[in-house]
Amino acid sequence: MRTTALSIGALVAAFWCTVVVLRTAPADAAPQVAAAAQAGTPQAHASVPRVFSGEVGMLFNVIKPEKAEDFEKVIANLKEALGASKDPVHRAMASGWRVYRSTEPVASGNILFVFLLDPVVKDADYSPSKILNDVFPERVRELFPIYSASFAGGVTLQNYKLVADMK
Repeated sequence: MRTTALSIGALVAAFWCTVVVLRTAPADAAPQVAAAAQAGTPQAHASVPRVFSGEVGMLFNVIKPEKAEDFEKVIANLKEALGASKDPVHRAMASGWRVYRSTEPVASGNILFVFLLDPVVKDADYSPSKILNDVFPERVRELFPIYSASFAGGVTLQNYKLVADMK
């Protein structure tokens, strides 16, 4: 149960990092390209690559409370895309990708969604907009503005390596 132990440990680390994340989160590319995305061109849906270098990765997404349901709708489409994809990289990504939602609000009443990636697929781009565009290009015009409007803050990417297995 390495994954379970590491997942719990990673969530504890996420709790301790939340304050830092909320204070230092850089602006996400999603809000910056929302207007371009509405134009509907595939190039407009490009985002900052989300590529990990560690064994385990986490993405912290700070979401407006009134947009949390919209964000979950996009995540449901992302899950469907990963399941429908014929790309072996997408399949490998899906096998280690878990999405957690904070049960209590964080700063300013926002909701924290954590993507826990264990194990990370080396050199894979975990950008939801890229995956959706690769698998469901016809849906991106609808989903990307919903996705980008959900953010209250930035997205923070963090890499982790196993230091100790306490089994």
